[in-house]
Amino acid sequence: MFDPTIYENVKVVLEGAVYDLDLNGAALVTQRSDQLDMSSMSRTYKIEFARMLDQASRAELTLYAHLKDLAAEILEQTSASPGCILEVRLRTTVSDPEKECPEIAKALTRIWGSRPHIKQQLSYEFGSEPIVYRDEVLLTFGRKIDEGQIDDFPVLIGHALDSLKWLDGRRG
Repeated sequence: MFDPTIYENVKVVLEGAVYDLDLNGAALVTQRSDQLDMSSMSRTYKIEFARMLDQASRAELTLYAHLKDLAAEILEQTSASPGCILEVRLRTTVSDPEKECPEIAKALTRIWGSRPHIKQQLSYEFGSEPIVYRDEVLLTFGRKIDEGQIDDFPVLIGHALDSLKWLDGRRG
């Protein structure tokens, strides 16, 4: 028998917290993925949710564990600090990026505080009229996490839901 890795422990708690919201009706899980990349021997777990099915905005929590972190933990390398990377992606649409993107950044900073780095990337389908931009907002935290941050998940997921509520509510 083997001990589960940090990645596996964190993934189970993260997945359970999101599915608890789905079960009580606060969110709807729209997609999930658990992958092992055989070429890099890394693990990636993604779970996407919305507040309701008819809402356009989505949140995706992504958990990464790279080979060096998995190996350091399994081989019990005392000089290493194994852990996982957690990212939050918010997906929404905007029609006036010059106006809406700064508003989104300001609102997310108010919700999340100064901790995550916020980056927005826009795309659109060429030839479609009217042009509607897909805005993918990436929130990164600049550090690895481990089981010590598990108690922060309800707050993190709550911030993601608050972000979706604000994004969906700006459509009026």
